[in-house]
Amino acid sequence: MTDPLERLRAICLSLPETTERLSHGEPTWFVRDRKTFVMYADHHHDDRVAFWCAAQPGTQEALVAHDPGRFFRPPYVGHRGWLGVWLDVTVDWTEITELVTDAYRQVAPKG
Repeated sequence: MTDPLERLRAICLSLPETTERLSHGEPTWFVRDRKTFVMYADHHHDDRVAFWCAAQPGTQEALVAHDPGRFFRPPYVGHRGWLGVWLDVTVDWTEITELVTDAYRQVAPKG
């Protein structure tokens, strides 16, 4: 099995003007080194691995309601509509790529 962090990292860093650095002790990806769009989440002592990402309005609610075994409302940023995605379940990497790309588009400059 491929390391989910490495897969996620490759997806994030394939997008234009994206950088990675630690934030709150976890790998985090930024657009133009300023705006966060994805945060890896393996530090909440619950033996789960996930990531949190920016999402379009309504996406979090729809995906969590549809499949709470794969999606969740993350702490700290969930109230802003961010989506939590479990990586310790069967993962559809095509879907993950779409979610990460959408997250990027949510925070990337429009011009």
